[in-house]
Amino acid sequence: MTSTGEKIRQLAPHWGVMFLLMLAVLAVVERLVGPVGFVPSMVLVFAVAFGYPIAARALGVAPPVWQRP
Repeated sequence: MTSTGEKIRQLAPHWGVMFLLMLAVLAVVERLVGPVGFVPSMVLVFAVAFGYPIAARALGVAPPVWQRP
């Protein structure tokens, strides 16, 4: 079993990348279509939040705590 500290150490870089990716996606969308509302922004944030781990696993860069047993 992996300790909580080890899980955080493995996930912290991915959380950082995911946060920057969310900001980048929002900036690109706002540049292309103009200001977007709260709900569309949240849809984009959730799409990145749920899509990033899937993409990380597919690319083989997911931390061990995200690997399927």
